[in-house]
Amino acid sequence: EVQLVESGGGLVQPGGSLRLSCVASGFTFSDYAMSWVRQAPGKGLEWVSACNPGGDMRTYPDSVSGRFTISRDNAKNTLYLQMNSLKPEDTAIYYCTKHTGNSIWYQRDKRGQGTQVTVSS
Repeated sequence: EVQLVESGGGLVQPGGSLRLSCVASGFTFSDYAMSWVRQAPGKGLEWVSACNPGGDMRTYPDSVSGRFTISRDNAKNTLYLQMNSLKPEDTAIYYCTKHTGNSIWYQRDKRGQGTQVTVSS
């Protein structure tokens, strides 16, 4: 059974940083592209980053580019999201998601339970 367990969320002031982690199990983590998505209160899911199985190809939307960094440690079956210069509009539940194959262009088919990030003074 595929499991994705996120952690690292919390309350942070504007301009602060957080690092999210996602521990994966139930599949060969190093074979799959992975992404982070988020959902703000009252809004739909928004994709915020993706990387290929090797972690050397990464992509971001303009809203987080230059502030967020996705990375992975395949030996630890763990995906990370380093978030810097956080803004109140980054407040959301953040989910780790698995793609259906080794390309970030494949659909996402699984996600974790999420971790809450709140940016407020």
